[in-house]
Amino acid sequence: MSNKIQGKKICIIVAQEFEDIELLYPVLQLSYEGAEISIVPISDGFHTRPMLFDKPVTGRFGHTVPIPVMAEGNRYSVVDLDSISFSEIDCILFPGGYSPDLLRINQDVLNITKECFKKGKIIAAICHGPWVLISAGLVDGLNTCGYEAVHDDLKNAGAKVFDVPVIRDGNIITGRVPDDLPEFCEEIIDALS
Repeated sequence: MSNKIQGKKICIIVAQEFEDIELLYPVLQLSYEGAEISIVPISDGFHTRPMLFDKPVTGRFGHTVPIPVMAEGNRYSVVDLDSISFSEIDCILFPGGYSPDLLRINQDVLNITKECFKKGKIIAAICHGPWVLISAGLVDGLNTCGYEAVHDDLKNAGAKVFDVPVIRDGNIITGRVPDDLPEFCEEIIDALS
């Protein structure tokens, strides 16, 4: 284990149909660097399969929260949104997939995101994750990147969009696609160290 971000607290917020690798990779990389990872599954709201309302929050490729291939405890914990003390969090991270489309209509998630932004916390979003930042009203005038499908939304919200792996503008970090996870996580590590 490295100690670059020892003791930093990172909260990863996901809803149904998150991009699996965009949760799994940051959990491994950021915990290896010493961060304490909390995963917050948001299951209320629209469900992609209405007949399965009690289904755990699940990624597009089948990984559930808790993560079946990684025991809870060493690398991460699973917590409810209400139990997080966001004054103690150093970073909020939003993986992509379809999850951000559900998170962007959750007023509690938007309020927490705005509050953390105002307090100077790192807000990181990759792929479709910037949708949450758009709905929170945080991207106007910022340099950003993200998956091609969110470029128009970012531009319409006043952001400048670049086709690069990762961009940090102030306390907001955006990443492009799963292939850019190494650069995305490294930018989070640099911002927190």
